[in-house]
Amino acid sequence: MDLGIKGKWALVCGASKGLGRGCAEALAAEGVNVLMVARGADALAAAASKIRANNAGGTGAEVQFVAADITTPEGRATVFAVRRDFDIVVTNAGGPPTGSFRDWDREAWIKAIDANMLTPIELIKATLDGMLARGFGRIVNITSSAVKAPIDILGLSNGARSGLTGFVAGLARNPEIAAKGVTINNLLPGKFDTDRLRGTLAGMVQKMGKPVEEIRAVHQKQIPAQRFGTPAEFGAICAFLCSQQAGYLTGQNILPDGGSYPGTF
Repeated sequence: MDLGIKGKWALVCGASKGLGRGCAEALAAEGVNVLMVARGADALAAAASKIRANNAGGTGAEVQFVAADITTPEGRATVFAVRRDFDIVVTNAGGPPTGSFRDWDREAWIKAIDANMLTPIELIKATLDGMLARGFGRIVNITSSAVKAPIDILGLSNGARSGLTGFVAGLARNPEIAAKGVTINNLLPGKFDTDRLRGTLAGMVQKMGKPVEEIRAVHQKQIPAQRFGTPAEFGAICAFLCSQQAGYLTGQNILPDGGSYPGTF
């Protein structure tokens, strides 16, 4: 299927690895020009080089990268100094730490809200009017399945990302936006085979004293699909949400989790 977005420009955050990289790869494969952003310069440069090599055969996608912390005003200024207008924006930032609400002070809450709620809103604010003027725009926020099924030790993430979800629900349904070719949706990943998940499993190894293979198998068995998702699968979903064909899909929370969420709605 031709997604109809070849030649568009995309900003993809957290793009050096994991789900962000999966999105950048999928968009570039569709001929979308991509500006990749992440904090780690070396990993980002390597990821951009690999994506260029994979697309050397012919999509014509231009792949640029900027090493910056997108969660800060300075980082965003650095990114927008390279390019101001984007047709596609994929927001993504690392989740806040786990723990107990009794241990989180105001600073911890503000940091989580800055990264996982206010940063996506700032990126939307900076790019939305240009999308409206051109009559096309796709904004995809990578959040978490914990928005749908909260996890007690992820209270910082539950709160900040749920705030973003509520904001997007109202903004995406504004006729001044939805009727002008701009969609805003959220992607809520479940368990995907990324460095973050592997780090979580490694922490469980230390805590439980069991082999990582055993812990991994237990977690996979809890998923109806009996496996973890891949960044490539996640990227393909993101690319579809950015497509011309997805123009009637907005204000939604898409839950790729292998069937883990038990609810009907």
